[in-house]
Order: sequence, then C-alpha cells, then structure tokens
Amino acid sequence: MTVTATQVPVLSDNYSWLLRDSASGATAIVDPPVAEPIIAAIEQAGGRLDMILLTHHHDDHIGGVDALRARFPVPVIGAAADAHRLPRLDRAVAEGDIVRLGTAEGRVIATPGHTLGHIAYFFADGPLLCCGDTMFSLGCGRLFEGTAQQMFDSFAKFAALPDATLICCGHEYTASNARFALAVDPDNAALKARAAEVERLRAEGRPTVPVRLDLERATNPFLRAPTAAAFGELRAHKDRF
Repeated sequence: MTVTATQVPVLSDNYSWLLRDSASGATAIVDPPVAEPIIAAIEQAGGRLDMILLTHHHDDHIGGVDALRARFPVPVIGAAADAHRLPRLDRAVAEGDIVRLGTAEGRVIATPGHTLGHIAYFFADGPLLCCGDTMFSLGCGRLFEGTAQQMFDSFAKFAALPDATLICCGHEYTASNARFALAVDPDNAALKARAAEVERLRAEGRPTVPVRLDLERATNPFLRAPTAAAFGELRAHKDRF
C-alpha cells in the first residue's frame, strides 16, 4: 500500500502533483493552475480522478479548479482558513485533519508563512509531502503574508517527518535556490554535490523534485537555520540576492 506522486509541469515553472494510491487506484491532483495539461495527464494515467487538493489560494495553484471540476465532478479540498479566497470547497480542513485517498491517509499540516492559510498534505504511505510553496528544494517560499517565525515553525513540522519523505513542492526553483545556498553555505560538500546534480538534471530537461527530506536536511539552508531570527535573516538575504 503506497501513494506515489507524478509531477505534471504546468505554466512556466509550476508543478501540479498527480497522486495515486496503489492499493485502490484512487487518484488526486494537487494545485491545478490550468486544466488542459492536467486533464491530459489524468487521461494518460487511466482517466480516473477522485479529488482535488489545494495548498493555498494563489492563482497559479487554483486557476484550473473549476474547469477541472467540470470535467471530473470530484470533491475539492482546501484550508478552512482560506475558504473565502479558494474555489468552492467541498471539504474545508485544518491542522491534523485526515484526507483519505483510497486506502491511504493524508494528514493536513498547517504551514503559515508564504500565506497565512497555507497547508500541506503528508502521506505516510509514501512517504511523501505535498508542501505547495512553503518549502522548495534548497529553498523556501517568500513571506508574502506570514512572519519568519511562522515559516520557521512550519519548517520545524517538516523536519519532524521521516528521512525518506519525498518533498513534492510547487515550483521548479532548485537551480536558482542552489546558487543562493552555495553563497551562504559554500563549504557544504553535500550541497555542492546536489548543486552539480541539479545542473545536470536541468541541462537534460529533467525535474529536480521530488527530493528526499534527508537530502534537504543536509543541503537546504532554511531547513538548517537554528533559530527563527536566523531564518528571517536568510529569507531577507534571499529576497535581495
């Protein structure tokens, strides 16, 4: 019994994620900004969709919901805290709630920082984490609404997950994140190796995510920040980088 995640490239650098429960065949799509390429991916994978999961309200994560729902009349799940600025929700969820995908269970994690109502979904049967724009490989989301303390606390929740957790984030930002990470942590051998891998993958036109959490622990400067103040200083530096 395992949940797998397949990235669906959309727009210029977004990823939606097609989740599948191997035991039941149930599928979900996470954060659809447009409908057409996602419908094509669903059809290619067998034509089944059971739910739409949303992490936050930005249009490049929700813009395709209504068109997708018109094609597949399935429930849309998102944060109760953001229900007023999300597409119509069939289920509004909060920290600790469980989303069932076939036989698998996804736990909702509240992750304010990028936005105040941001949530993530953790499937222990992957294990995998759909974290939207909270954490990226080698980076973190901009603090559009929340504080450094909130984002630091959200990262602490991720840090408590199993090492083998696959990070399924919302954008292909790893190459630019690697340049910043090397600037602030130039002697990190694991980071140097990861940056070289990222350069090779992108040169081949391949994605750099999902990525294991234990590799992020060793390389992501934001996940390695010891305090909220240090986290905030890093984020401010990245904003100017």
